[in-house]
Amino acid sequence: MEHNPGADWLTEAAKAAEQQGPGNLLRIVLIVMVVGCVLVGWFLLRGYRQGADKASEGADRKSSEDADHRNG
Repeated sequence: MEHNPGADWLTEAAKAAEQQGPGNLLRIVLIVMVVGCVLVGWFLLRGYRQGADKASEGADRKSSEDADHRNG
């Protein structure tokens, strides 16, 4: 059995990495980034939609109250 110093192991690992390319880690990182962007976008748009619904309800109530005061 042959003893290989650490530098030889590192050199062999670097050669193997060059042949394989970025591999599964890059794929996982990209998928997580895309899913995260979709979730953040959904969360932000959901919050804006609820704020718009509340604002339109407030405007509808105010206009109906104004109409009641004019009629009444």
